[in-house]
Amino acid sequence: MEMIKLTTGAKKKEKTEKIAEDAQTSKDPKTINEEVKVQPMEQEEPDATIEDLPGVGPATAEKLREAGFDELLAIAVMTPAALADAAELGESVSAKIIAGAKKMANIGGFISGGALMERRREIMKVSSGVESLDTLLGGGFETQALVEVYGAFGSGKTQVAHQLAVNCTMPLSEGGMDGDVFYIDTEDTFRPERIIQMSNALNLDPDIVLARIHVARAYNTAHQILLVDEIKRMSSSMNIKMVVVDSLTSHFRSEYIGRGMLADRQQKLNRHLKELKQLADVNNALVFMTNQVHSKPDAMWGDPTKPVGGHVLAHASTFRIYLRKAKAGRRIARLVDSPNLPDGECVFQVTEDGLCD
Repeated sequence: MEMIKLTTGAKKKEKTEKIAEDAQTSKDPKTINEEVKVQPMEQEEPDATIEDLPGVGPATAEKLREAGFDELLAIAVMTPAALADAAELGESVSAKIIAGAKKMANIGGFISGGALMERRREIMKVSSGVESLDTLLGGGFETQALVEVYGAFGSGKTQVAHQLAVNCTMPLSEGGMDGDVFYIDTEDTFRPERIIQMSNALNLDPDIVLARIHVARAYNTAHQILLVDEIKRMSSSMNIKMVVVDSLTSHFRSEYIGRGMLADRQQKLNRHLKELKQLADVNNALVFMTNQVHSKPDAMWGDPTKPVGGHVLAHASTFRIYLRKAKAGRRIARLVDSPNLPDGECVFQVTEDGLCD
């Protein structure tokens, strides 16, 4: 009995000492909260929309969307007069909206070359299917660029346009951009039969390819410019990756005749090119333009063939390619101007199946 009492007493003493020890080492909850700092969770800010712009309510936002302005960047690159005309707003209101869009879209300021390089990684390239032509262009025809191809009739400009339109609908893994194509036809040269031939050669379903190529015939310069506005409006609901204008200067050349109308023609052409460049930048799309040529009869040496459009078109184009016809159905493509690539030439062929080396 004495042994049992001693053991029980020892256990009670041990338990009492442990409770006292825990009481000494325990801390006040307030002290614990002071020592352990809880890091607040970072919440991602939602992307800004046009409703967040100053002076934009539901009614104004609806007007902007109906005019095709769903993105801040699309508004930021507009002029107050152009936005006021397109969205039926006051010019002072448009100026305020554009200023807010520029601030929220973070454009108009300086960025480092490294940041610009990161932004350029978003650029996509579509293959022409001709290895030598893709090499000449640094890997293919790139987005966010105005590519001008000029040459005499029969040099292959429209054939290249058809081939790129087909290739653009292909998956990224096969050299395409998996996007929709808008084709502005000013010379009535678009042929769905040619699209079917090229699609069959690439083992593509012609019906699917034709469904992704949207064609409109432009009957004059005003209609041609209006079609670009229509593409902007439709871009909110479609994955636009390529816009073809074949040809760019056909209507301008026929409607504005003589030196007396040259200034008006160049101003209108310049505005048209600016809108095409905005379309390319906002949608990360390729704008492919064919251009006519004229001959200089007073040229004593060299090639007398010159592109139409003058310096306005020359400055606006990101890449300029000169096509000319050679023997045995071959075509020679010469890279005339590029911001980052050297001049060069390549040779390709136009066959029933499309373009090939």
